[in-house]
Amino acid sequence: MGAEDEATILFNSTFVRPAQFYIGGFSDVPHDKYYYVFLSFVYILTVIGNVALLSVIYLAKTLHTPKYMIVFNLGLADLCGSTALIPKLLDTFLLNRRYIAYEACISYMFFVLFFTSLQSWTLVIMAYDRLIAICFPLNYHNVVTVTNIAAMLLFMWVFVLSLLASTVSLINRLSFCRSVVIESFYCDHGPIFHLACNDWSLNRLMAYVGFITILCIPPILIVLTYVCIVIALSRIASGKERLKALKTCTSHLALVIIFFLPLMGTNIAAVASYLHPNARIINATLTHTIPALLNPIVYSLKTEEVFSTFKKFCTKISNRASFNEMCSDLSMSWGGTCT
Repeated sequence: MGAEDEATILFNSTFVRPAQFYIGGFSDVPHDKYYYVFLSFVYILTVIGNVALLSVIYLAKTLHTPKYMIVFNLGLADLCGSTALIPKLLDTFLLNRRYIAYEACISYMFFVLFFTSLQSWTLVIMAYDRLIAICFPLNYHNVVTVTNIAAMLLFMWVFVLSLLASTVSLINRLSFCRSVVIESFYCDHGPIFHLACNDWSLNRLMAYVGFITILCIPPILIVLTYVCIVIALSRIASGKERLKALKTCTSHLALVIIFFLPLMGTNIAAVASYLHPNARIINATLTHTIPALLNPIVYSLKTEEVFSTFKKFCTKISNRASFNEMCSDLSMSWGGTCT
């Protein structure tokens, strides 16, 4: 056995796992802290909006339908996804704590990718709901049932969990003997496995699988769904009925555009041409945060059931507050009590 072979065996048997990674983030951007302050406001509004939407759906029995099971799942994924990303991002850059433990980094990566994937596939299930409602209206209540939608959502969670767990766990087979600086705004999968000094071809393969499964197949399925919807609507004689059917899709179409267009645009631009790291980081952070902020607003304003239910809750709270105030005044004047 030659010296070269011995060196190869020694290298292969030496496994280097860093204690910490360093998250690079922006490079040479003046006043970048203002951007992170902006993200903190985005997060606060995201939490308020999604908690309000989830509360309305949970408390209003009229919204305990298969359609709003899907909306609830999307709101939950938005809330958890923003919580997984933004607080840690602010801690990293606003408080300048850029070093992150290896295990924490892997967990950080998993939860951000997991909830992003849930958002993507929830939009597909929403498209399925609209497809059945418009193309097969007579069978809608037989096909789109609570049991069927619950089974679809459960399958989606298990599928995404299995895919992401496999993808992220493969990071543990890599050896990092060079740089530990992650050129991204969080523990991103691609920038991390590119730092490895042993073979990362399997990690790259899983990255392609994840990209196709999460960012390519869902929008293709949604487009095919709307092709079927347009064909079905073209057979409706009345223009008024077509418009009425299309209005039921506007909220979903808005969510699809808000979520997929920036995310796919950023990835395509990064692959097709040179994209400055700072521009990529700004685009990526906004595409991970803004949809979660806008989704509850879109569903509150565009969906009549949610908007009217929300107004009823606000009226009840307002009436209750007025009643309590009146009781308080009477109690002070007459020494009585109100029930």
